[in-house]
Amino acid sequence: MRGGSGGGPGGGLMVAGTTSDAGKSVVTAGICRWLVRKGIKVAPFKGQNMSLNSFVTREGAEIGRAQAMQAQAARVEPTALMNPVLLKPGGDRSSQVVLMGKPVGEMSARGYHGGRQRELYEPVVACLEELRGTYDAVICEGAGSPAEINLRRTDIVNMAIARAARFPVVVVGDIDRGGVFAQFFGTTALLAPEDQELVAGYLVNKFRGDVTLLTPGLDMLKGLTGRPTFGVLPYAHGLGIDEEDGLRVSLRGAVRESEVAPPVGEDVLRVAVCAVPLMSNFTDVDALAAEPGVVVRFVDRAEELVDADLVVVPGTRGTVKALAWLRERGLADAIGRRAAEGRPVLGICGGFQALAERIVDDVESRAGEVAGLGLLPVDVRFAPEKTLARPVGEALGERVEGYEIHHGVADVRGGEPFLDGCRVGAVWGTHWHGSLESDGFRRAFLREVAAAAGRRFVPAPDTSFGALREEQLDRLGDLIEEHADTDALLRLIEQGPRAGLPFVPPGAP
Repeated sequence: MRGGSGGGPGGGLMVAGTTSDAGKSVVTAGICRWLVRKGIKVAPFKGQNMSLNSFVTREGAEIGRAQAMQAQAARVEPTALMNPVLLKPGGDRSSQVVLMGKPVGEMSARGYHGGRQRELYEPVVACLEELRGTYDAVICEGAGSPAEINLRRTDIVNMAIARAARFPVVVVGDIDRGGVFAQFFGTTALLAPEDQELVAGYLVNKFRGDVTLLTPGLDMLKGLTGRPTFGVLPYAHGLGIDEEDGLRVSLRGAVRESEVAPPVGEDVLRVAVCAVPLMSNFTDVDALAAEPGVVVRFVDRAEELVDADLVVVPGTRGTVKALAWLRERGLADAIGRRAAEGRPVLGICGGFQALAERIVDDVESRAGEVAGLGLLPVDVRFAPEKTLARPVGEALGERVEGYEIHHGVADVRGGEPFLDGCRVGAVWGTHWHGSLESDGFRRAFLREVAAAAGRRFVPAPDTSFGALREEQLDRLGDLIEEHADTDALLRLIEQGPRAGLPFVPPGAP
């Protein structure tokens, strides 16, 4: 393997997709895990990410959760270099722009694509080049589709990055949705000749059935485009790790199509997560879903809370908007009744803020003073500066690690201490994301929930969230190793784009 620690720039590959959610994130992670198991020093990269699921690196930088997961797949520490631009939507038309892990302001989509995005091209390329100087290989993830012809001029994440690095591009298509051959052909045919030169071929994702039935179509696709298909990945349940956009919990027990592991005790534990607007870091409940006998579902109606043993009000990029939504749907009253009856409620980050008595927000919503649900003795004031931290502490007699991403500053005026927040009766609140991934703390918390809910639920004594995550990442690596043409992929990574690839008309308009 050339480059990286050997002196020159490392090799690499761009994983593009025919659509959003075609499987780019998991394919990139799978390639990273396959390479690192071969002894190749590899890093993930995504120049620009739009997501409300984010993570805080050890140096205090905010990046997309998908890139943090891919770094774990590569067995390296995530850094801001791996996701230099993160867009966090605050509504239909505006997003917070996070550059090198720090927020630099709010911007409309028109303003961003109208000029600011192109200004970020050079910093993004500089981050990629720095990674190439350190690693043997960099696996880049694209965004959406590279054939978004209305956005090509300001592109800083798809073909512009592949062209800057001279990386070959493999296009991933989700065959489970149908139309994958048209997507592959159309994606290629809508690219400019200079971009088509880099498109090496295709990768079919989420195939169900007999692969031999697909062969005639793959042969015709090669005849039409001059490009091979590098593999057909079978549909695998429960591999939507750290999704960027989709509302999906990834570990056993919460993926719709997966089976719930049987409980260790006599009862299951039912967890209802309020699907608040602009929900962020819904991956917080992955660790609950990993527990045998815990059933997690997302809800948006008050009647769905009736049989829940635990209600979670999750993080959100719009605390005031989430509060209004909870009230409009009757969920706020239902949560209040639960608290009065001593039935468990957990608020995380924005959800914790919603449980407070008073919120003063002149930053996020600019709504000024707003009454919270009044379930915790807390006042929240939004600060212009964002808190980004990786705290470590203790709760319920167990060590806890987490990460913080919030503008709201909580003034806790009573209750029992609970991480950085507090507890009153069966109502808990904290800003700490990821705390439930600490196995001992999660088990202690679930025992408290079960006792308050009157359930004979017993947490499994040996569930390791970290081990389950590693198991998933290994499954992704296995998918690549067993179902992709790894020799061809390795040649692309080491040698770059193949010369002489034919042009597929009409090209970019």
